[in-house]
Amino acid sequence: MPKPLQLLFALLLLVGSMDAIAKSPNFVVILTDDQSWIGTSLEFAPGDDRSRSHYFKTPNIERLASAGTRFSQGYAPAPYCCPTRRSLLIGQTPARHIYQKDQANWTKAYRQQLSIPRMLKTADPRYRSAHFGKWDMRFDDVTPKEMGYDKSDGLTGNGTGGGKGSGGPSAKDDPKLIWEITEKANAFMKEQVDADRPFFLQVSHYAVHLDIFYREETLKEVNGWTPEARHDYPAFAAMTHDMDNGIGLLLDRIEALDIQDSTYIFFLSDNGGRKSFPNHEQTIPTLNQPLRDGKGSVYEGGIRVPFIVSGPGIESNAVSMTPITGLDILPTLADLAGYARPLPKTIDGGSLKPLLIDKTASNVARPNPFLIFHQAVARKAESAIIEGDYKLVKTWVTGKLELFDLSKDLSEAKDLAFELPEKTQKLHGKLVGFLEGVDAETSRIGSKSEVYQLSE
Repeated sequence: MPKPLQLLFALLLLVGSMDAIAKSPNFVVILTDDQSWIGTSLEFAPGDDRSRSHYFKTPNIERLASAGTRFSQGYAPAPYCCPTRRSLLIGQTPARHIYQKDQANWTKAYRQQLSIPRMLKTADPRYRSAHFGKWDMRFDDVTPKEMGYDKSDGLTGNGTGGGKGSGGPSAKDDPKLIWEITEKANAFMKEQVDADRPFFLQVSHYAVHLDIFYREETLKEVNGWTPEARHDYPAFAAMTHDMDNGIGLLLDRIEALDIQDSTYIFFLSDNGGRKSFPNHEQTIPTLNQPLRDGKGSVYEGGIRVPFIVSGPGIESNAVSMTPITGLDILPTLADLAGYARPLPKTIDGGSLKPLLIDKTASNVARPNPFLIFHQAVARKAESAIIEGDYKLVKTWVTGKLELFDLSKDLSEAKDLAFELPEKTQKLHGKLVGFLEGVDAETSRIGSKSEVYQLSE
């Protein structure tokens, strides 16, 4: 090839590379706390009126879904907040870290993992990352800065946003710091847009975790709403509505900055909803019906959560029945941002990009064809595995195995373990094999101090 043509070819490659970098998308993750799958006014399972609240009003969550895809079978990585937050950041199941037998050294290894901010800066050095709100990396105090964030609120936990206490009207008219978090997030986005830099932003709300704080004017509004059998607590409805208003302000800023066509938004909760509220009479077995159980459990009520993704190229007002998990966020961002290196073999999630962009896609390619949920250490040791329509739950202290067909039994009311012994043993073998492979703890251990530090 003549030298002038070689130079022209090299120039075209450079221009193409620069153009690809210039189009690096923005990413926003909105993480709520303890929000039930039925904790919004959005119907997550098409045609199933039970999959939404008839009392709580969340018009901005509905607004987000109208611009993207809602996942009727979206899962948090764990039934508690701290392990979920660790897992989202590095795309690994909690069985690989906080529930490992090697408690003395696992946190040292955790700090060295490929995190979302580190991955994005490798894909495009111009990326800036921020985390505002509840961080909650207790037990060893891993900081946002150590994990690659440029800006953050630092080491925050439940108490920062108003932990367990008396509840009531919020001080300074900012329940659960909803407005403070949102203002910081909006300012960060504007700063990056003005500097023409792509960004990753995680907004981790303290709501709707206890304690229950709300704006007095919101409570007055809620008092005019009609309660339902599952949901009838005005204070909690007011806190939920306040948080939804904060989400609306974030969406407004994205539109005002005119970046909605270059910004992907992921919305989910860190675990399922509570089963009851303090000082509030409970009229039904669980606040999460039709799901079984709630926060702290690997039954559906503890791990199935509201999950929405919107952004460029994603069909609006769409519904997907494909099971997805918060572990899929890191691989998805890597795929959308053009991360060129192989992801670590310890990543348990898979990219949702084909599912989001291609209407004919129905599966997520992960290292394993199943989803694992596991807790132990300072918890009651229990695990679950989901593959296809079937879900196996194991209670380790008794060795009990339960098998459910989620496609026919959303409430996990009919145990099929004795009817389908081969399916039960096959899933059990995959579950135990995976946990043994990552050296996960399968008994309840821990000193009183560990139990306190891990308490939610």
